[in-house]
Order: sequence, then C-alpha cells, then structure tokens
Amino acid sequence: MNKLLATLVAGFFAAGAFAQAPAAPAATAATAAVAAPAKADMKDAKAEAKAAKAEKKAAAKAEKKAEKKAEKEAAAKTTDKAAAPAAKAAEKPAAKTDVKTDAKAPQGK
Repeated sequence: MNKLLATLVAGFFAAGAFAQAPAAPAATAATAAVAAPAKADMKDAKAEAKAAKAEKKAAAKAEKKAEKKAEKEAAAKTTDKAAAPAAKAAEKPAAKTDVKTDAKAPQGK
C-alpha cells in the first residue's frame, strides 16, 4: 500500500510539473520574470520527487527487513513445532506404560 501511495504522489508531482502551459511572451522583461518562478517550481518539484523516491526506497527497505524477520520467526516456529511432536511422542509411551501397569496391578477392596 505504501508503494502505491508513493507512486501516486510522485506521479501527481510529475504531472503537475509537466502539465503547465508555457506563458505567452507579452514582453521580454515579463518573460524573464516568468522564467525565474518556473525554474523555482521545477526545483521544488524535483526536490519533492527526490524526497518521494527516498521515502519509497526506505519503505521498500523496511518491508524487506520485515519480511526477513517474519521468515526467521516462521523458521523458528517450524523448528519448535518439529521438536514439540517428538517430545510429546516421547512422553506418550511412558504415560501408556504407566497406565497399563496400573491397570494390571491388583486393586484392594
């Protein structure tokens, strides 16, 4: 979901930067005045795009780290689960033999 949002935000910034129509040259002084803010807007758009890219990269890194952690935990759980039935199996025969010996023993009335 974070990747999707980051992509959408970056797309909106890119669309906003390139969708602006150029100003009609009314005069040479006016053109120079318009060019300066346009460059500033482009710098802002580039900075925002760069920040969005960095956020996206950090989110991907965090997601990858979380996946590795989940894999390690799953591996540890499967190891524990594999050991648990073996321990239970070792306990069951002992319990059954105890029950059999108790059943065979004469009971006083």
